[in-house]
Amino acid sequence: MVFEKTPTEMPEASLGRRVLALAIDWTMSRLIAGLLNPYFFIKNDFSTLFVFFLEVAFFTIIFQASAGQRILGIKVVTYPEQARVAHKKIVLRTFLICLVFPAVFTKEGRSLHDYLTQSQTVKAI
Repeated sequence: MVFEKTPTEMPEASLGRRVLALAIDWTMSRLIAGLLNPYFFIKNDFSTLFVFFLEVAFFTIIFQASAGQRILGIKVVTYPEQARVAHKKIVLRTFLICLVFPAVFTKEGRSLHDYLTQSQTVKAI
């Protein structure tokens, strides 16, 4: 007998977890930008945003989750296949997050940055 195992879908991450992960990432980026500010970011108002973009894009490409998402057990995967997201889409997704696109939701309840990059955030089991 051969049993074909169907892949189990990972559950969607809650909005509360996602917001908390975003707050953790922003706080970490703010601390790093504050430490680097006298050396690299002289009179630059976007230093925290720049560090945030680099941190989130880098860690999401490597680990499928930013540092805050990893702490809270969240992964970024493709929608609906739930596979690894391509590097270009992760960079675009992070750029849209920096433009505050997560505040806009579609009719299905998905955030706009996830909708445009065919990605979703799920609980890492």
